[in-house]
Amino acid sequence: MEKEAQVEDLQTRLDNTRQEVVRAMAKLQTLATRAEAASGIAEAEVALQTLKSNPGQLATPEGTQAARLLKESSTEFDKANYGGALYLANQAKTLAGAARGRLAAGERGAQRPGETAFALPIRLVAAGRGNVRAGPGTGSRIEFGVEPGDALIGYSYVDEWIRIGDDSGRGGWIFRSLVSRP
Repeated sequence: MEKEAQVEDLQTRLDNTRQEVVRAMAKLQTLATRAEAASGIAEAEVALQTLKSNPGQLATPEGTQAARLLKESSTEFDKANYGGALYLANQAKTLAGAARGRLAAGERGAQRPGETAFALPIRLVAAGRGNVRAGPGTGSRIEFGVEPGDALIGYSYVDEWIRIGDDSGRGGWIFRSLVSRP
């Protein structure tokens, strides 16, 4: 319960900070144009369409937040705050990608014995060249390779293995020493 309270507090802080950024962008009259903002909103809507296509999938924490940010982006667009609208649309796209990754990781199999889910997806990067495997262990089939700096998202772990996904929807397991925090 303590961790949940901390996560809730951090989410509130993030929301407040995000609103400050949007207000600051409105004051600065950023160079973002109406067309750029409209394009960003359209891209975010497309990213959310994959989540909306299957009932219940938008209910992931990331999907729900992405939908809310997209709505806020449209509101800022209507106020002619194109910089703020573009910022919020990009945030929505990022969260929609995380939601797709979480769903893809869940589709790849039920939780394994001893697997512990992270409270929230964790951004990771490949620390070096490595293999992502179908299961937690060197005996599992190789799904794909990663290169240093590749962006990944961690969802859970078993011992020294982390269940990850990437922006293209691929996923699997990678050894802990092959990833780091960005």
